[in-house]
Formats: sequence, structure tokens, C-alpha cells
Amino acid sequence: MSNEKLDMFCYQCSQTAFGTGCTVRGVCGKVPTVARLQDNLIYAMKGISAYNYNANALGSKDDDVDEFLTKGLYTTLTNVNFDANNLVELALEAGEANVKVMRMLKDAHIAHYGEPTPTEVEVGAQKGPGIVVTGHDLKALEELLKQTEGKGINVYTHSEMLPAHGYPGLRKYKHLAGQLGGPWFDQKETFSKYKVAIVGTSNCVLLPKDEYKDRIFTMDVAKLPDVPVIEDYDFTPVIDKALELGDLEEEERTTLTTGFGVGTILSLADKIKELVTNGKIKRFFLVGGCDSPNPKASYYTEFVKNLPEDTVVLTLACGKYRFNDMDLGDIEGVPRLIDMGQCNDAIAAVDVALALCDLFDMELNDLPLTIVLSWMEQKAVAILWSLFYLGKKDMLIGPILPAWANDDIVKVLVDTFNLTPIGDPVEDIKRIMG
Repeated sequence: MSNEKLDMFCYQCSQTAFGTGCTVRGVCGKVPTVARLQDNLIYAMKGISAYNYNANALGSKDDDVDEFLTKGLYTTLTNVNFDANNLVELALEAGEANVKVMRMLKDAHIAHYGEPTPTEVEVGAQKGPGIVVTGHDLKALEELLKQTEGKGINVYTHSEMLPAHGYPGLRKYKHLAGQLGGPWFDQKETFSKYKVAIVGTSNCVLLPKDEYKDRIFTMDVAKLPDVPVIEDYDFTPVIDKALELGDLEEEERTTLTTGFGVGTILSLADKIKELVTNGKIKRFFLVGGCDSPNPKASYYTEFVKNLPEDTVVLTLACGKYRFNDMDLGDIEGVPRLIDMGQCNDAIAAVDVALALCDLFDMELNDLPLTIVLSWMEQKAVAILWSLFYLGKKDMLIGPILPAWANDDIVKVLVDTFNLTPIGDPVEDIKRIMG
């Protein structure tokens, strides 16, 4: 059989041409839903594997997580599972596994670097040579900070590395100077602007522009064409490049606040209960997720901007860059904007929500808590199914619906969990607060 015929042969229904009676890519029955649910499961396992990889690097492992990844990946093989209901059950199992792996990673971060505490981070360049670190890998950042100590080099974070400043074990390094840029997709502009050495530690690294291709490095699973890879955490080439590039010019800087760990928020539990009981805090909103350059993502800026002053916004992951420079003030000492970290820290928001259940003696869906997700087809899939596994309903999602969700799947998610696409931000707020 020629390669061309192989490409056209469907192993699911034994048809030789997609679209002419094909039950997978056509519209005949439930098999298209099965194929999409398999895609969903693969995406979820990619997310779980990303968290698992970072946790493993810090010496933490969970046999249950590893066992699920093996079973889940095997289930997506051709001609193994045609049962849509079973694939939904497996997606919920993925959500459970993701809760375990995120908690394992969070515990490993705290064990190595301490409990995060609120920290103001300067955004902008300081005088001197620089290295900017992007991605999610805190161990890589720590090793770089150790190797650059005393060398006169400023180390900056980018995108999802911003929450690193909240950890006492990382911010003790005085040359962890601040942040350059914002979300992952501004990297071509940011990395071109600042003549620094660049380290990409995980996913979200884009193909480099010529302006900085000769000064970017990757490590571990992150790879780019013709870009050198750091082996065994030896950052000597990065350090040499930073010194070779010379000093950045000092620029006017702004500040962002990050590092609100679970302990910090729960230390305010009594005050939060008093404010909610007295009607001074009407509702909590968790607004976060994966940001994207989609123009529709401006929804999240407008949503937070228009929230009533008696509401509190929790946020995490790079979706926070849509509004984390806003000054929302506080409600009698409780900040109205609370940055809980990177996407790897999503479990912190879950733990806060569960703690609020205990505080108010309520079920999760009875809390004055609304989750508004900014969506991209990456690790967010695993987090979404973790929330479904926990039984959370009435969430909003956008700016687009999951690519794997056809009409049948959307109907199940709407009927079961009341998952709602975002609309007009002002109208959505009125409906939620109404």
C-alpha cells in the first residue's frame, strides 16, 4: 500500500477515503465524538505529564499518576476504545490524577523554596548585564541563580516565572532583579528589545527572531532549531553570553505584586468570614488560565475592570497579565487582586476554595465563588477536568470553546456542569451578581 493510500485509510471504520461514508471524520453517529474525546484525553495527559516532569525533577513521584498516564495513553490507541461514556470517565480520572500531580508539585516547591508570600516585583531593566528566564521550571531558575551569584549579572523572570519572586528560597538571591515582559506570546517583542541572554526552561518557547537567535538557550524537553541546549544545569554558556552582551540601560520601572500562597490567604480567614457575613465582600472571582493573542481575550480585562468594588479577584497563570497591573485596592485589608502564581499553582486556588467550604460550612457550588477561565488547548485541559472532577459547576470559559468539544460534547458539559461561553463582560457580571 502506498503512503498516499495509507494516509487515506481509516483504521477505525475500514473506509478508504475520509468523507465518503467515514464514521470518524464524517457525521455518521458517535464515532466523531469518540475521536474528539480521545483528543481531549491526550491533551489532558500532556498537561499532567508537564506537571509530573517538573515534580520528578524535584525528587517527587506518585505511582498512581504514572499508572494513569500509562492506562490513559494506551486507551487512545487506534481500535482500543469506542465507548464515549468511558472516555468521559477517563477524562474525570485525568482530572483526579491532575489534582494529585499538582499538589505533589506544589508541595515540592514549598519544601525546596518555602511558602510563597506577597512580594512586589519590579518590571523593567536595571543597569548591568542580564539573563531572562522564561517557562515554568523553578529548579532551573535556582541553579542559574546559584551560578550567577557574585558575577554582577541581573537575572529576570518572564511570563510564568513571575511567581518565583514569591518564594523566600529564590528571592533571597539579591540579583533576582525583577521581571521583563508579560505573557508568553510577547516574547518575540520582549526578547528583541532587551539585549540579554535568554533561557527557555519548558513549553511556551516560540521560534526565535533573528534579533535574538544567537543569544537564546533551551534545556530539558524544550528544543528549538539550531539553538544550543543546556545540559545538566550547567549555565556557563548563558553566563558567558550575558557578560559578552554587556550592560542594559536603566529604565523607569513599574511594580507587580505576586506570591499569595495558600497560607497567606488562610491567615485572613477570620477577616474574610467577617467581611462576607457583613456583606462587605459579595463574591469571589477566580479569573485566570492561559492567555492568548486572540483579540477576544480583552474580555478578561474588561471583566475585571467592571467588577463591583465589593468583590475579590483571585488569579493565576499567564491570563493574569490581562489585568494584573490594575490597582483594585483592598477591602479592609483584604486585597481585591490576589495573584496566586503560575499555571503549576492551580492547586493553590483549589485548596483555597476547599478551605472556604470549611470556613462557611458550604458545598463548593454554594460558595460565592465564580470561576472565569481563559482558555488555550494546552495544560488548561487537565485543569478543566480537575475542576469537573471536584464537581465545580457554573464556570465561564473563553475566548473560544475547546477544539475537541463538538455539539454533543458541549451539550454534556453544559447539561452536567453548566459550562458557559463568555459573552459581554458587563452583562455576564450583571447575571452573576444578579
